[in-house]
Amino acid sequence: MPRIVLFTGKGGVGKTTVAAATALQAARRGHRTIVLSTDPAHSLGDVFDRPLEPEPIRLGEKLDGQEIDIYYSVAQYWGKLQEYLRTLFQWRGVNEVFAEEMSVLPGMEEVAGFLWVRQHVFSGNYDLVVIDAAPTGETLRFLSLPDVGRWWMEKLFPIHRRFARVLRPAVTRVSDLPVPQEETYDAAEGLFRQLDEIHALFTDAETTSVRLVLNPESVVVQESQRAYTYLNLFGYAIDAVVLNRMLPAEAETGYFANMRRAQLLQREAIRQSFAPLPLMEVPFFPHEVIGREQLGAMGAALYGDRDPRARLCQERPFEIRVQEDGSVELVLVLPFARKEQIDLAHHANEIVITVGNFRRNFHLPRVLYGRSILKARMQGNRLHVRFGPRAAGSAAPAP
Repeated sequence: MPRIVLFTGKGGVGKTTVAAATALQAARRGHRTIVLSTDPAHSLGDVFDRPLEPEPIRLGEKLDGQEIDIYYSVAQYWGKLQEYLRTLFQWRGVNEVFAEEMSVLPGMEEVAGFLWVRQHVFSGNYDLVVIDAAPTGETLRFLSLPDVGRWWMEKLFPIHRRFARVLRPAVTRVSDLPVPQEETYDAAEGLFRQLDEIHALFTDAETTSVRLVLNPESVVVQESQRAYTYLNLFGYAIDAVVLNRMLPAEAETGYFANMRRAQLLQREAIRQSFAPLPLMEVPFFPHEVIGREQLGAMGAALYGDRDPRARLCQERPFEIRVQEDGSVELVLVLPFARKEQIDLAHHANEIVITVGNFRRNFHLPRVLYGRSILKARMQGNRLHVRFGPRAAGSAAPAP
């Protein structure tokens, strides 16, 4: 199974350059690698100093690159869905050009990213898929999309489809309002099924690692800490922190001396607060890192003898602990989250966890079906949720 390594961070920290350097370093170690950008404001081609395309192109031996184009991807994946949306907008009087534009709905760019990753993983062409993701906020929406999609498919989609099936004959007799056909629903169902497949890969720590890129600046560090919390909330394994643009020791005297001292203080704070994640440093280069030669130098400085494809930290975002009394404890890693920020609700076979502005519908493992919550507590950076023994007469459903 190919490995997936996703880079994210606050805008401007250099994540695109770090992702490109990682991909090049992996290719030089013999791994068949593709690096793709899911950021709508692409700069991956600029870093390699050559234009990239909506389909993968060869960048060098064992290295391909790709910049996702939403309109190209819509034509590839959403033929039936876009056709219905375009027809609906035209029915409302929107001209054909605007109808084409409006048929690309919010969220489709994130979905397109997932689908391309899925295609590369299952193609058999690559050992490593490197993702240059959007800045932190957009990446969190990107990664939470399958959870939202699963909820919609389980709760609302079957009802919507039944209503359309019943109403379609009546509506078509009295109005020319476009009603989704069965093949439109089939396309939507297939789309979400593929999202579920890639979501399973993204939340498998053996397959996927997220690497946070940051600069040694307090504002950047604070956003990275929040991102670390939210990524753990959604079950994504972070295996390293990349500290980019560290001034060299020569800067300890002269004009940059104060900045160097501030960076050293931030570095130590980062090392302590993100432990046990490994802290990987990239020096501040005296020139722009553009082109294969400069990216190769950055990759060598970043990884040294380490394999970019390897999983760099074994900590998992959550674990299940079966207790001697028959109760089961769910432990979620929520670093930097405060007790007063967390809200917890239990509905059927899922719990709803809210941390700050982000909410996750956490689908419980089967071992927790039919159990009620006894208590929940924060201990250090972990949320412990204790479930009682399964109620008499109830059993976990068969897989």
